[in-house]
Amino acid sequence: MAFSHSISRTALLLGTLVAAQIAPSPAAEPTSIVLLNGRSIPMSSVVLQGENFVVTAATEFFNEAQTIPCEQADHVFGVAPPALKQAVALLLMNQPKDAQKLLEPIVLQHRVTAKIPGNFWLDAARTLLVVHAVMGDAPKCTDLGKEISDATPVQGNDPFVALGKTLLMPPTVKPEDRDTALRVLISDPRMTTDVCAYASFYRGNLFKQQKSPEKALEAYLSVPCLFPTGGLVLMAAAELQAAEILTSLVRREEAVALLRSALRDAAGTPLVEEVNKRLKSSQ
Repeated sequence: MAFSHSISRTALLLGTLVAAQIAPSPAAEPTSIVLLNGRSIPMSSVVLQGENFVVTAATEFFNEAQTIPCEQADHVFGVAPPALKQAVALLLMNQPKDAQKLLEPIVLQHRVTAKIPGNFWLDAARTLLVVHAVMGDAPKCTDLGKEISDATPVQGNDPFVALGKTLLMPPTVKPEDRDTALRVLISDPRMTTDVCAYASFYRGNLFKQQKSPEKALEAYLSVPCLFPTGGLVLMAAAELQAAEILTSLVRREEAVALLRSALRDAAGTPLVEEVNKRLKSSQ
């Protein structure tokens, strides 16, 4: 396929880019809620009651039991929990139960910030929704999808709700119908790039199961080439899968280039070990 070859060449270019050296990160500060007046309070020091935050532990600027109107919250400050991207990796490595164990505490701890810009709850909750969908848990998908949509009311139903419904399709659904549903998501302008990236990845899995390597390769390579802003871990997982197919097609140079790219994208996740194994075996 011309499209598949074009994507492969693009992936090869991506894989041969020189990795930028990243300076060590300073110690992460506690996740905080920054108010409109510039003051902040640790997320762990408040609980949500109605339309107010209630201070549960006194801080420099706030007393215990003091209330803060939610409308005064401007944004969330902090570093994303490392377990979040680790969970995404485990999900894409077909270990959803392990991903669930990492995600549920994050969703619980960060729920108080769900409606504040810059929060980490939303990404964790969306990933957990995909986990529930992959595990076939429709009730939990429905409940979490409603909670996510309530936190993002401007856009109505969150795009991940549609992704969850598609992934929940029972095994009895024909592969061609499942593919059509995933392609509908990818072509829908209302879907976000991360939803499209997930849909492309799971299309790759579908074709892999159907033993259609060329179609699977095209689907996997769509993630880094067409939806690169969908997430580094998603890109790494797709690159790893694509490299495996390229290896089976005796296209070693392209496979190695993708593995090197995946190694950078997978930093800090369980995917690194798997990528290193493939790189070692390709020598």
